This record gives sequence, structure tokens and C-alpha cells, in this order.
Amino acid sequence: MTHVHARATDGPEARFRDIVIERRDPRPKDVLIAVEFSGICHSDLHHVANDYNKTVYPFVPGHEVAGVVTAVGSEVSKYKVGDRVGVGCMVDSCRECEACKAGWHQFCFKGYTNTQNGIDKDGNRVDGGYAESIVVDEDYVVRIPDSLPMAEAAPLMCAGATMWSVMTHWNVGPGKRVCVLGFGGVGHIGVQIAHKLGARVTVLDLSLDKQEDGFRLGADEYRSTLDPELFTELAKSFDLIVCTVPVNIDYDAYAGLLAYNGTLVLLAIPSKPLTMNVGSLIVNRRSVAGTLIAGIPETQAMLDFCGEHDVKAQVEIIDADYIDEAYDRVMKGDVKFRFVIDASTFDKS
Repeated sequence: MTHVHARATDGPEARFRDIVIERRDPRPKDVLIAVEFSGICHSDLHHVANDYNKTVYPFVPGHEVAGVVTAVGSEVSKYKVGDRVGVGCMVDSCRECEACKAGWHQFCFKGYTNTQNGIDKDGNRVDGGYAESIVVDEDYVVRIPDSLPMAEAAPLMCAGATMWSVMTHWNVGPGKRVCVLGFGGVGHIGVQIAHKLGARVTVLDLSLDKQEDGFRLGADEYRSTLDPELFTELAKSFDLIVCTVPVNIDYDAYAGLLAYNGTLVLLAIPSKPLTMNVGSLIVNRRSVAGTLIAGIPETQAMLDFCGEHDVKAQVEIIDADYIDEAYDRVMKGDVKFRFVIDASTFDKS
């Protein structure tokens, strides 16, 4: 066992504190990674608040990890010491079900092992990436291209992977009309990916405060959802709408923006069940769908694409002592567009 510094919280209302956690010694297929940057995802806040009723405290969040390999197990073949690597939302899965064998680990029939607040196959607690290092089986590690800065790559492990899975599954490319609803930590990466895939991209957000950023990152159009003319002027406009906002919206109104065979994809879980008029769907043979992060092959393909096409997260790098303030700002939407923790600040001894 190795003891490393991390940041943990003891409850929904508790502040983050320095904590020393144990990392297992690398097994034959394990990779030991020195964390360089760890992203703050909105879902981290939900886990801290125990919104899913599964959080065990003290809780170390973090599933957007970028770092460097410092040791490998005796049977590791994919990585060597010094490699630039990342870890996303999962560190294991059953590997035997149809989904896992197809590379769709996020849909593992038995459930994948979460990077944060997970329980591994031996029944041991899995602490997240707000830490100096992490140990992961090589099959659940991905390679970060040299062209991607480490800080800007960290949020891609979740936000980028999720958006890539959406865009590729729904065949986004030239001639497609894509709407990204919500221009935040996930949405701003989706805009870049859709643009680089050749689609026409529209951003819909509450305000126009980030309009300049939207155009800079590849949006062709940027509209406020408060515009009274929006749903008339953009009716039947989009092949795909990707909803990143974790609140209930007027789903019937947004379905009205879909062209025939269009799909509204939901990435965030609102507080109340979804309700819709079926008439909104049967017109134009529209669909509503949901999806979840990405499998390991998808995540690697996303990183390779981002490295080749200069797609990266827009980040604000923070000290570990600033995590509480960062969480407050995430709740207020006061960040462009992702906070990333400098892992060198975890150890304050």
C-alpha cells in the first residue's frame, strides 16, 4: 500500500479537507499514475451532496484525471513509465457481458466500477482523482496525445467522452444540424466536437453572456432560450439536440425544434420525471433518448480526435484549497468553463 494526500469531504455541508488515503500496490495489470490535474465535474457536486443516496464519507471525488505513468505491473503491455494518460468515470467493469465485449463498458450489465465512490471486485473502496496518485488496471486507462495540454485534457475524460459518444452514435457530420442546449462545462466541448465533425452548430443558452466564446469555439448561431421568437423561428430546424442542462424544461417545445427523424438526447438528470405529449414525437417521427458517458474505445478515439483537431476544454486552474469556492461558483454557473485542480497542491505538508 502507498499513502497519498487527497482532498475529501465528510458530508454534504462539510468543507473539503486534506486526508491521507491508501492506494494499492500495482497488481500485474495495474498502472500507477501520478496525477497532474483533476477536473471538477458537475456530477462531483451531486455525489458530495449525496443526491444519489450512495455516497460514503469521507468522500474523495474526481473522475477527470490526467497524469503520468510512474510504475507498471509485471504484465502491463499498453503503457510504460513516462506515458501521458487519463482516467475517466470507470476503473473496471465485468468484462464478460455483451456490452463490455462490444466496448460499451458504460452499459455493463452488472454495472461498472466508479472511479469515485466505487467498490471494486474485492469489496474495497475506490477513492477518486482528487489525489496525488491513482492505481488503475491498464484496460481502463487511456493515452493522452502529446498535442493536448494536460490541464485542458483532464475534463475530456468525462465531458469530452460523453459528447463524443453522442456525436458519433447519432452520426454527426457534414450536412447535420446540431443544437447544443446549455453552454457550460459539457456543452462547450460538444460545440467544438460537432463543429470539427463538420456539422452546423447552434447554441441555445439562457443568456447571451458567453456568445463570443460560442462563436470562437465553432458555433454558427447562438440564441437565448428566453427569446420569444425562438421556437417559431427555429421550428423543425435540427437533426440533433443535445440537452446538457440538469433542470426540467418544456420538452414539447424543444421537440418542436426537431426536423423529421430528429432526436433530443438528454445527458443530465432533472429533479422531476420527464413528461411529454406524445403528439410532439409522432409528428416528424421524432425521438427522445438518453445516454451515459463512454466506453474505453470511444474515450480513446475521442482523445485522438481532439488531439488531431485541437479540441480541448477551456479551464481555470485552481489550488486544492480553492475547491469549496470552486463548487460554489459551479453552482452559480460562474466558470468558463471547467475548473481543474493542480494536483501538486494536494500535499500541504
